[in-house]
Amino acid sequence: MTTVIAVRIPKNLKKALDELGIDYAEEIRHFLRERVRREKMKRMLNKIRELRRKGPKLKGNLAAELIREDRDTR
Repeated sequence: MTTVIAVRIPKNLKKALDELGIDYAEEIRHFLRERVRREKMKRMLNKIRELRRKGPKLKGNLAAELIREDRDTR
């Protein structure tokens, strides 16, 4: 399903787009898709940072410790 978004632009800009053969509708769709993707990523990153800030502080190299523990149990 789709919806319509109307955008007002100066006449000279519309003329230039037409003269250059630029598919402005596709350009706008691409821009909006990319903008939404970036905003979602930014919000996820902020949530991750907040969780890391609130979470417990880990000391040392946890990955190395977990690997050593796993190897020692064999």
